[in-house]
Amino acid sequence: MHISVMPEEAIQLLAIRPEGIYLDATTGLGGHTALIAARLTTGYVIASDRDMKSLEMARRNTERWAQRICYHYGTFGTLAEAVSQAGYEKVDGLLADLGVSRYQLTAPERGFSFMADGQLDMRMDQTMGTTAADLVNQTDEITLADLIFQLGDERRARKVARAIVRARPIRSTLHLADVVERAVPRTGRLHPATKTFQALRMAVNDEPGELKRLLEIGPELLNRGGRMVVISFMSFDDRQVKERFRDLGREGRAQILTKHPLQPSEPESAQNPASRSAKLRALAMN
Repeated sequence: MHISVMPEEAIQLLAIRPEGIYLDATTGLGGHTALIAARLTTGYVIASDRDMKSLEMARRNTERWAQRICYHYGTFGTLAEAVSQAGYEKVDGLLADLGVSRYQLTAPERGFSFMADGQLDMRMDQTMGTTAADLVNQTDEITLADLIFQLGDERRARKVARAIVRARPIRSTLHLADVVERAVPRTGRLHPATKTFQALRMAVNDEPGELKRLLEIGPELLNRGGRMVVISFMSFDDRQVKERFRDLGREGRAQILTKHPLQPSEPESAQNPASRSAKLRALAMN
């Protein structure tokens, strides 16, 4: 079951008007998109995602409001194109949930996690790009160690990279998880391979570059008074959002609506443990 993260807070901060135009930059399975569309009368939602399979499921999940939604397949770098193709110059609100969807995490064939064995893919867009298998089997040890350290914040990255290179070819998600666990045994609740999988996913999908593009393009797509809401799950991402919002505020271009990031309530965290690390920040353009 897919559960949208911080839905009430996100919708409230978007300040949805029935006739407004909104952009859900990370539609996923359509949870937030549906919440926005349900509040519109003559308004419109542009629902964008880089994962075609997720977008197909979102279409089915939001069929009730199909007349209020325009779907777009593409990365953050294509958001201006998405708005233009829908027939608009700018939007009244933009929402981006930077988390990986439960569908992606639980589908073994996608290779995002080691909860079940599957091929090491990890691509959000399965039609293009390098897979995680390509990275772990073809990247030199030093580069691989740097990648795991920088994107996964894994202090034992050199040990992990050395073990991966020695175990090549890495055949599947569980094979990789086993190799990492043998190299750096568990020291806490977190599985030893968690940070390595995070780093590989971020590298495969160029997540740092995508977030940078979102934060550059997003504010430019907003009408005066338009709002941008971003939900992040990693400290690296939240820091980038915070700094970009702060710069826009200092330039007098925007008003920051969240002095400190909002976090899930205790009831939400209990119902949806995956939401616990979420941080929501919002601004309004002047």
